Amino acid sequence: MLDLKKIKNNWKAEYEEEIQASSTQLWELISSPSNLELFHPFCKSNLIIKWPGKNSIDELIYLNDIRYIRNFYSWDELKGYSLFIGEKDKGQSYVEWEIFNKNKSVFLKISVYPYFMRNFPRIVSYFPYKLVVIPALENYLKSVIKGINYYLKTKSKIPKNYFGKHKWFS
Repeated sequence: MLDLKKIKNNWKAEYEEEIQASSTQLWELISSPSNLELFHPFCKSNLIIKWPGKNSIDELIYLNDIRYIRNFYSWDELKGYSLFIGEKDKGQSYVEWEIFNKNKSVFLKISVYPYFMRNFPRIVSYFPYKLVVIPALENYLKSVIKGINYYLKTKSKIPKNYFGKHKWFS
C-alpha cells in the first residue's frame, strides 16, 4: 500500500519560478506527449508508453543514457500532476508539479521527495541530503523550469545542457 504521508514526511527538494505564459499555455506544454524533449535540458528522449491522464507512463532517457520510468499518480487539469520516477524495478522518487497564481502571475513549483535513504533515520541522512542531494536536485529543478520558460518564450527546443551540465544526468 502506498503511503504518501510517510513519503512526504521525508526530505524534499523544490524549486518554483514565475512562468512567462498563462496557466493554460503552461498546462498545454507540460501535459503534451513527449513534452520533456521540448524543454528539459538533460533529456535525450521522452518516449510515451501510455498517455494522457492519471496512470500515464513515459520513459525519460537522460543525456548520459540513464533510463527513468515516470508513472503518473494524479492528473489535475490546469493545476498539475504527481508521479513516481526511477529506474525500472528500482527505488522510486515522488514528484509533484504544481501550477499556481501569486500576485497575478503564473508560477510552477516542482517538488521531489527522493527515494535515496528514505528509510534511514533523518539524523543519519541529514548530511548527505543537506550537502549533496538537495543542492543537486534544486539545481536540476531550476534548469527544468528555466527550460520551460525558454521554450515558451522562443518556441524552440532547449539546447542540451543549456544552463550547464548536471553531474547526475549529463
